[in-house]
Amino acid sequence: MLPLDYSAATNMAAAAAGQNDPQLVAVVEALLAADPTGFRFATVLRNTIDQLLDGENTGRYDWKTLFKTEKTHAGTVVEINLQREFLFGDGDAMDYKIAGVDVDCKYSQSFGAWMIPPEATGHLCLLVWADDYQSRWSAGVVRIRPELLNQGNNRDKKQTLNAKQREKAVWLWRDAELPENVLLHMNATDREAVFAPSSGQARLNELFRRVQKRRIGRNVVRTVARQKDYMKRVRGNGGSRSALRKDGILIMGDYESHRRIAGQLGVPVPLEGEFVSVRVAEVGPAGTDRPTVMLDGRQWACALPSDPPQEGPLLPKHTA
Repeated sequence: MLPLDYSAATNMAAAAAGQNDPQLVAVVEALLAADPTGFRFATVLRNTIDQLLDGENTGRYDWKTLFKTEKTHAGTVVEINLQREFLFGDGDAMDYKIAGVDVDCKYSQSFGAWMIPPEATGHLCLLVWADDYQSRWSAGVVRIRPELLNQGNNRDKKQTLNAKQREKAVWLWRDAELPENVLLHMNATDREAVFAPSSGQARLNELFRRVQKRRIGRNVVRTVARQKDYMKRVRGNGGSRSALRKDGILIMGDYESHRRIAGQLGVPVPLEGEFVSVRVAEVGPAGTDRPTVMLDGRQWACALPSDPPQEGPLLPKHTA
């Protein structure tokens, strides 16, 4: 996820101040202080979608495969998980207490489709949206006023925000990058090949062989392996890391030493709970125009299609 710079955060707080709403300013500043880059928010949303999919038990990776009741429940799960992550206090009349202010939380699977109950009028509302197909998410704060709402309502008398009035919200993060659901976005042929083997270990091997130079989250591993000891299936000593080494494929985890190697090779650096695989090739002492890393006393670079397969180096076992 691309970090939000502090100048952008300052501009957002200024936009809030321009609305002459001290409580809005206080809530915006509190949220930005707790999560200046949006990383924590994005992680909660990624984990919540994965929680609903429950890939380890169901094998699901696509939001469309959820039952209607699960989709309806999504908003509540988002509210709960955000409160657990940020330790928001319970509100008096609304969901949360942030910076001493009551704040309602509304999540929608479609941008702009937040359903605002009558009791939220006059209160601040945290609007949250995430789309797994676009790999994008947004979060903003708005003071709910009657003039901001569409006239129609449902049986619960809930209303939606007028499209033109959405800009009255202070968008802390707008169309930010949601950690990718690799299984959803990978090539269909590759995905079929990954799920074809009956063995969880064989499926994981195929995943790391076919999905290279992309961050693979722990939940993807769990969904593909569908085994309680899924992490063991990645590591060496019989896991994917040792099985694919003969083909020159490295699987880097979130150890600091692995992260440094990924950075030196010029591939995505795995974040917490992530893996990145890449096939490497030994390069001669004359050097190469490709980024290189020294492992096992030899120089390695990301392999080109023309590089023949060869056994890869061992990765460091510890974080040092």
